Amino acid sequence: MIAIIDYNAGNLKSVEKALLLLGHECVITRDFKEIERADKVILPGVGAFGEAMEQLKKYELDRVIKDVAGRQVPFLGICLGLQLLFEGSEENGGTEGLHLLDGKIVRIPAKEGLKIPHIGWNSLFLQHDGKLFCGIEPEPYVYFVHSYYLKADDEQIVKATCDYSALIHASVEKGNIFACQFHPEKSSHTGLKILRNFCSLE
Repeated sequence: MIAIIDYNAGNLKSVEKALLLLGHECVITRDFKEIERADKVILPGVGAFGEAMEQLKKYELDRVIKDVAGRQVPFLGICLGLQLLFEGSEENGGTEGLHLLDGKIVRIPAKEGLKIPHIGWNSLFLQHDGKLFCGIEPEPYVYFVHSYYLKADDEQIVKATCDYSALIHASVEKGNIFACQFHPEKSSHTGLKILRNFCSLE
């Protein structure tokens, strides 16, 4: 069973729908016991970093996430869920994150001809043999919605990048922790393949 963490963020139903389409049992929940006994855990989300951290702390889900990650359960952060895994974000004057991975979330710099937020399809540059991208063609197109992006401290954990006004660290993997800045659940066949790869992890 796959637990989708419910912390009042958007986009939970889209992830649930994609997993059900792939034939996986899943539940949207903030129940500690359900999350802790899940085979895999997903932290999706769209919205503001600071508000998201407040919600995680309100329901004490920050503690559950750290516990699950520490027990080597496969864990996937999506969009805002990726950002929350890191040290903190510039958004709203600066907010501390979950500190599961090293790096900062910074605003996409303004550039003539490019709109912020970054909304739409972009190609990925794949590197370092990411498990989520096994069997996926080079330079796949995926769907983004974000105004802030990750600058990871350790580039070896970066498995995909995207060029949009800056070099965006679009997907990372470290041990049992996986994360995507883009939305696999909204990225057509490529996105479903990425989710299938995550669901197949031991």
